[in-house]
Amino acid sequence: MLTKKQRDLLIFINDYIQTTGLSPSFEEMKAGLDLKSKSGIHRLINALVERGFLARLPNKARALEVRKLPENVPAASNANHPAGRPSVTQKKSAGTPEDHNAEEVAQLPLYGKIAAGTPIEALRNEQETIGIPMSMLGMQPCYALTVEGDSMIKAGIMDGDIVVIEKCDRASDGEIVVALVDEEEVTLKRLRREVGSIVLMPENDAYQPIRLTPNRVRIQGRIRSLLRSY
Repeated sequence: MLTKKQRDLLIFINDYIQTTGLSPSFEEMKAGLDLKSKSGIHRLINALVERGFLARLPNKARALEVRKLPENVPAASNANHPAGRPSVTQKKSAGTPEDHNAEEVAQLPLYGKIAAGTPIEALRNEQETIGIPMSMLGMQPCYALTVEGDSMIKAGIMDGDIVVIEKCDRASDGEIVVALVDEEEVTLKRLRREVGSIVLMPENDAYQPIRLTPNRVRIQGRIRSLLRSY
């Protein structure tokens, strides 16, 4: 049983793919469903993937595929929308679909492994890059890191995942950040501030929070999106 928002998003994605041959971007999905944030889209997509209605396709831009529709929804394109159903407006684009896909992928530097358990020494490899769909990026510069460890599993971040990190030196409480500790080691944790200290919170009950004085911690970025291979 899908919620109304899950159903509306699934229909919107299905109609968009039939109209354009591509999956919609997160910005287009947010506008199509009149949602205020992309985080809501992430939650809806995750729920649809878990229920088998959507699948994420690796190594493709805007990599979503509709696997099935609710029984009372026809597989037809977006003509004659019922009332309340999000509509899709086709955007004109020059070139072939292959050209369009190529424009939607950015090459980001892949800076090695970051611990999601205990901090490890930062490993930078300026020569290695990875292609990331533009829909997974924001306006700020980004880089990618490979996760090592399991301390963030309750946040859906697993060992071997690739996280896209938006470069920044400040973050709000509750955000998942790349924290540089003592100018030597990095770790991926949820940020929490307390009086006189910075707390780097794991998302796994088997791990303890890392509590440090503010002068020992420097924010290197915050998580923007995640890639996973099955």
